[in-house]
Amino acid sequence: MLPFEFQHLPGKPVSEQLVFSVKKALAKGQLKPGDPFPSVRTLSREIRINPNTAQKALSQLTQAGILEITPGIGARVRHQTKLSAAETAAVLDEPMETLVIEAKRLGLTLDTLEARLRHFWKDLNR
Repeated sequence: MLPFEFQHLPGKPVSEQLVFSVKKALAKGQLKPGDPFPSVRTLSREIRINPNTAQKALSQLTQAGILEITPGIGARVRHQTKLSAAETAAVLDEPMETLVIEAKRLGLTLDTLEARLRHFWKDLNR
């Protein structure tokens, strides 16, 4: 059994969905630094995906600094270091701008957008 929830959604690459599921599990506290992470073989079997797809997701998680792989031991969730303000901005500015553009395009007010943001923030803290 996987230490995080995963659900196939049509129209999105499976590797991206897997990376998102892992990030969400970290935010919810389902995965913690130091936790072992499933192997490519386990991921592909449990999620029923091609091993190449599982490897791609594992590589993306490693490059993002979320996982670390130790030969002979396997993958583990990496201890996260505090990011500087500039590093945080580099990670968040583009998706935040995209969110604001979409909200304005849909005619949402700032209050409505803030309410939706609070909703998802609280949902992750459950």
